Amino acid sequence: MTASRITQSEPTRSWQANDQRGTFRQDAAAHRLVVVIPALNEEKTVGQVVAGVPREISGVAHVVILVIDDGSTDETATRAREQGAEVIHHHTPRGVGSAFQTGLAYAIERGADIVLNIDGDGQFDPADIPKLIEPIVAGHADFATASRFKDPALVPVMPGLKKWGNRMMSRLISGLTGQKFYDVSCGMRCYNRRAALSLNLLGQFTYTQEVFLNLTYKKLRIVEVPIRVRGQREFGNSRVASNLIRYASRTSRIIFRCYRDYYPMRFFGTIAFSLLALATGFGGFLLWHYIATDSLSPHKWAGFVSGALAIFAVLMFFAGMIGDMLNRHRIYLEELLYRQRSAEFNKTPGQNTGDPDDDFTKQKTVTNRI
Repeated sequence: MTASRITQSEPTRSWQANDQRGTFRQDAAAHRLVVVIPALNEEKTVGQVVAGVPREISGVAHVVILVIDDGSTDETATRAREQGAEVIHHHTPRGVGSAFQTGLAYAIERGADIVLNIDGDGQFDPADIPKLIEPIVAGHADFATASRFKDPALVPVMPGLKKWGNRMMSRLISGLTGQKFYDVSCGMRCYNRRAALSLNLLGQFTYTQEVFLNLTYKKLRIVEVPIRVRGQREFGNSRVASNLIRYASRTSRIIFRCYRDYYPMRFFGTIAFSLLALATGFGGFLLWHYIATDSLSPHKWAGFVSGALAIFAVLMFFAGMIGDMLNRHRIYLEELLYRQRSAEFNKTPGQNTGDPDDDFTKQKTVTNRI
């Protein structure tokens, strides 16, 4: 996770008193929820989204709403604060992926047990948040994502090309992960503490598909929750999917890099095998021609092509071996990072003279600019 650390002037975790000296312990039964809303120039809808977030949810003791204003030039931040949200402002637009990473880092520092993100464009109904949280609170999943396509009765009305693109992307991610997913691009998701602490995301343009690759590789439990979604925005255009060619290009690069890093031997091995198959084909053609005519001419070129392809195949194989060794180191480093995050999260703060019920919800106005 690349978001920079966010400093605060007050303690950031909610704790339950366990003695008379003001020392607190974490209450495992009282889940603390941070709702992260990335937004860019969403002044017409972000206030409604913030106001619609349920403040009382079964299994959740405290709710904090955080809007990541990703360089808006309108009144997005003002409208969000008017409805009680905390706001972090990016000086310039960084992308939905970067905004989500900022919100995730902040939520972890606030001691959130559950992190839920929802787009600020009004396409998702905040009243559906309890449905998404339910499998997390019940302990049935580490990551729950809203699904627009799992239930045929809830498939939204949207342009055919966009619907086709979503389904092709879901098939791609399903094929790469070996699990069946119906919707990997939805902007409403929920993470328990383990999933939130385990995420290490690099894509700034978007984060949706990268999350699936990241968490499935770590064997975390994923469920899709069918909900009804508005197929098209009421105001403006999506900054991520407004241009499908641009979206496909940039998303493919994120998926490509992520899959390359997590499965290097499979990635480079497939390339090596393909090159070797082509080399064998050209070499076999030249051999057949030599047997039939007792001459290599005029197809000597096939021998050179076959040799070059074979060399490239060997190079790809060694690249896969090197990548596999680096991947093992990355696994160790990510495990160490997860343990460090968990240790920092579980540190008991010292003396606390504030209201134990609740440092988590005490800070209502955030003016961080990053």
